[in-house]
Amino acid sequence: MKINKLTAFGIIIVCVMGFLAIFAPQVSRYDPSAINLEKALLPPSHEHPMGTDSLGRDLFARMAYGGRISLLVGFVAVGIAVIIGLILGSLAGYYGGLTDNAICRFIDIMLCFPTFFLILSVIARIGPSIFTIMVVIGLTSWMGVARLIRAEILSLKEREFIEAARATGASDLRIITRHLIPNALGPVLVSATLGVAGAILLESGLSFLGLGVQPPTPSWGNILTEAKSTLGIAWWITVFPGFAILITVLGYNLLGEGLREHFNPHRKA
Repeated sequence: MKINKLTAFGIIIVCVMGFLAIFAPQVSRYDPSAINLEKALLPPSHEHPMGTDSLGRDLFARMAYGGRISLLVGFVAVGIAVIIGLILGSLAGYYGGLTDNAICRFIDIMLCFPTFFLILSVIARIGPSIFTIMVVIGLTSWMGVARLIRAEILSLKEREFIEAARATGASDLRIITRHLIPNALGPVLVSATLGVAGAILLESGLSFLGLGVQPPTPSWGNILTEAKSTLGIAWWITVFPGFAILITVLGYNLLGEGLREHFNPHRKA
């Protein structure tokens, strides 16, 4: 597989951000929740590479641990969306007819709702928590995966290897799970990679509005919320989490575009 420069850049970003999130306790010297008012609003220095916030907490530590939350929400939410999309899309594409019509109409209905406001309504009703955010984002973002897998299975189910599987007496479940889905996962992988970026943005937006991850648990979104009161005197509290969101979303988008090019059957040799 030949990797272009932008895709390689995306892979590097994803790996670096993932490393910082996974090994947050090792790469940060401070407790992200430790308050030290004597060191409040210190600018970036050797002791505190990203400075401190209004409560004297080390910003680098909070950024590293906040990356854990953002990436966890992204991966779990996309995992839920992919599972639901695979199940419904596979059933629609394989059985067709009434099943296909019913599932497609359900997808159309879900697409009619403005996703962000639907998520806001549900979280406002249930209450904000990491678990709620992951589940709600996953339950409201599976439609694209379902449509992709349906289209792939519609083109695959008439192929010779599927006819051969039917001739051997394979059940519908075996044909779908062992033959169709594995051969239709390319576009789904692309969609999932791009979906992680979208989920991180959603989580950050919800946390910024106070409906996401609740303090003192750090996330990039609620760090930005806390930075509003010190915007004029402590630029670092705004710049670093904003840049982390930007670069992480960019990394997953570049990786997704690279995967799209790789799985495109019409790409140039």
